[in-house]
Amino acid sequence: MPTSSQHALRVLAVPAFQNNYLWLVHDGDHAAVVDPGDAAPILAALAAHHLTLTAILLTHHHADHIGGVPALLATADVPVFGPRGDGIAAVTVPLGEGDCIDVPGLDLALRVFDVPGHTLGHIAYLRRTPAQPWLFCGDTLFAGGCGRLFEGTPAQLHDSLTRLAALPDDTLVYCAHEYTLANLAFAHAVEPGNTAIGARIEAENAKRARGLPTIPSTIGLEKATNPFLRATQSAIASELVDAGKLAPGAAPPAVFAALREWKNTF
Repeated sequence: MPTSSQHALRVLAVPAFQNNYLWLVHDGDHAAVVDPGDAAPILAALAAHHLTLTAILLTHHHADHIGGVPALLATADVPVFGPRGDGIAAVTVPLGEGDCIDVPGLDLALRVFDVPGHTLGHIAYLRRTPAQPWLFCGDTLFAGGCGRLFEGTPAQLHDSLTRLAALPDDTLVYCAHEYTLANLAFAHAVEPGNTAIGARIEAENAKRARGLPTIPSTIGLEKATNPFLRATQSAIASELVDAGKLAPGAAPPAVFAALREWKNTF
């Protein structure tokens, strides 16, 4: 029997703080929240859309991703899915690489990836049904960029991003921050000859001018415009060498490390 529009899954962006997106995945009745750093906007969205919370999904331990969990649990007795190794006391269903879950209340099956780098225990969730894949990647992969290295090594984050880049090109990327325009300004500095970056800057500026989010992105778009997924490109290595930030002949992990260091001070 075809799925009714009432029960087709949708993803609602709930803005929080200065630039966070908290994600509500819902079917018109039930909802799961990804990385609820603040409970108030989630509770408001649930009420506005007449949704019942059935699960909480966490990617890593930073406060802007988990801060709203206690207040949400005070209103709903729901499972808290989260990384096994990232030190989050509220997690009731610990997860790691290769785990697969069915989210309570929703027709939503997710596969878990370990993606260390931003934090050591960071995980990501991939919708694994035959429908278009969705990736909830926290602060590992951003639109046009990637997260800072707070705990992991450049090699770890490079490996994590390489694995995510291998997902199908049509995978929708639901990252957790509206950093896109700043990230693309850096991407343009790194790869000034990449016309896809210029076109994307124009498109994303138009979205922001209309008050729209630049997210979700897609894996295909990131592979074309995100320098952190393009460390094998000779033009990027040459730009880093010319800027005195990389020795000639460096391997892609070293190119990635130099890129991340440059972005830290850009």
